[in-house]
Formats: sequence, structure tokens, C-alpha cells
Amino acid sequence: MESSAAPMAPPLVSANWLTAHGHEPGMVVLDASFYLPSMGRDADAEYLAAHVPGAVRFDLDTVSDPDADLPHMLPSAERFAGIAERLGIRPDDRVICYDGSGLNLSAARAWWMFRVFGHHNVSVLDGGFGAWARETRPVQRGVVRRLPTGYRVPTIDPSLIRDRAGVERVVSGGDASQIADCRSAARFNGTEDEPRPGLRRGHIPSSVNIPFAEFTNPATRLFKSPGELRTLLRERGIDLSRPMIASCGSGVTACTLALAVEVIRAADPEGVGAPVAVYDGSWAEWGQ
Repeated sequence: MESSAAPMAPPLVSANWLTAHGHEPGMVVLDASFYLPSMGRDADAEYLAAHVPGAVRFDLDTVSDPDADLPHMLPSAERFAGIAERLGIRPDDRVICYDGSGLNLSAARAWWMFRVFGHHNVSVLDGGFGAWARETRPVQRGVVRRLPTGYRVPTIDPSLIRDRAGVERVVSGGDASQIADCRSAARFNGTEDEPRPGLRRGHIPSSVNIPFAEFTNPATRLFKSPGELRTLLRERGIDLSRPMIASCGSGVTACTLALAVEVIRAADPEGVGAPVAVYDGSWAEWGQ
């Protein structure tokens, strides 16, 4: 487990930065791509076809709790440590996460998981694989395997997670946290069915809607600037100085809001309160 004195890496790094530093010792790049079945994409096949040189596959389904009734629930500390060890990640390594969506669909979830387990030397590649490949940088085919390492079982940071009981306290007025739902507006407003069967339409009472795709500039596919992110959150009624809980369909895209707040904090920490806590069960749980 990383010590409390471990460096806090910037939330985002650019493709140019990774080009300059990706070869350095202690650098681990993770392809954390994940897609919903309705998207018609195969993350494993895309990784085999082309990935950032040296990147290892970080499959969210594999890393999640296999015994949970809900999708993509946080694994135990023991499971996380075992997977990190098999992937050749050491507690003091610099970890860079990316995905191929162009919207940080799942890279932020991998980033958040490492932070939950005390590994703060982790960043997201801004623009993901698209930003890497756009400028004809080299790509690699096939599977990358790193030598297994030692990874001591870490301690979970409970401040970065909320369960259903914690969200219910907010809804009942017993907790002053703000709830932001990162699903699409249609799903939030209940005008579109949920992709998972058996779930109601609608949203958690008192929550506001900030679709995760809105954190990305549609023209460049890069994360919006800290100033643009501040404006977006303010327009949706979010007070950055107050505690926040992020929700979505299954706890994946909610992590993009947590990333956005850390981007703002890195640029100007004044007025930014505690890190965003993610409702891990999200609508997959609440919608039942």
C-alpha cells in the first residue's frame, strides 16, 4: 500500500506528456476501455488490434466484485491487490489510465479505484486512445504482460464511496451533500428506458443532472478547461465548496464528475471542498 506521503499526481496528463515520459521507470499505462452492449464495441478486441505501446489491459468487469448482485461494484482490497500484482503494478508506480471512448467513459473509473485504494500516483490520459493515435504516434498490437510484482493489501478510503444508506440520508434531509447524476438527460428525466432490464425510469430525489459527456469538449475530445468545468457545475446548481455524491447507471461514468472536480482543484483549489464520493450501486441499485 502506498504511504500517506506518496505523491498526488495531476488528474490529467496529455498525449504529449505521455510521449515524453512513458518510457520512464515506474510508469504503467492501463487500457481501461469498457463499453455498454448497446454500443456495439468490443474493448478486448480493440485492445488487441491497437493500444498505447506497453499498455496492459485493465478490464473493469474482471476488477469488479464477482460476487455482487450489482454490476461493477468495487472489489475487495484483497482482490484489487491481487489483480494489481498480476498486472505488474507496484504501489509506488505512476499509473496512467485511458479508454477508447473519447469521452472518458471508463478511464475515470479506473483512476477512481486506484485512489479509493490509496494509490494516488494515478492520472487519466486526456483524450484517451484517440488523442494518442490522432497524431500518428506508434501503437502496439497483441497482449502486453508485465512481470508480477508485490502489492500489499491496501486500506479502502471510505470518504470516496457512498452506499445506499448514505444516499438515503441525503434524500431524507439528514445529510447536506449534493447528488449529481451523470446519466443522459433522457434517462435522468425518465423519457428513455434504462439499458438494464428491471429498472424503473427516473432519478434519485433531489439530484441534479450533469451527463458525463458534457465534461468533454465535443470538438477536441479533450477534457474541458477548469474554468469551463466550474461554469458547468455552477449552472447545474452545484456548489463546489459543499460535499458531493456522484451517481450514474452502475458507478462507472459517475467517476468522471470526481475527475472533473479534481481538475478544477488542481488549477485553483480555492472554493473546492472534499473530493467527490461515488455512489457505487448508483441507479442499478436505486432503480430497483
